[in-house]
Amino acid sequence: MDVTLLYFHDCPNWLVANEHLAALVAEHPCMSITRHIVDTAEEAERIHFRGSPSILINGVDPFAEADDPVGLSCRIYQTPDGPAGSPTRDQLRRALARS
Repeated sequence: MDVTLLYFHDCPNWLVANEHLAALVAEHPCMSITRHIVDTAEEAERIHFRGSPSILINGVDPFAEADDPVGLSCRIYQTPDGPAGSPTRDQLRRALARS
């Protein structure tokens, strides 16, 4: 299973997502994580970057909504505890199980 963590340095929320993914590797030994820094607005447009952090599982963003904006911004996720800068570990676990 290929997981890509897309982020840009000006948004610290990617660190939380990275921590969650690192913890989930133990549950998914076949999972590989690639981290990719999105540096420019042009690259964000080209790859349809929906904000930092974005997580792709086998090339698919399981949290994307059709109307999510594309660009260099911090992304907001809807979690059981309200809006947050990263999906929860349990949300990621469920997304990985569906893939």
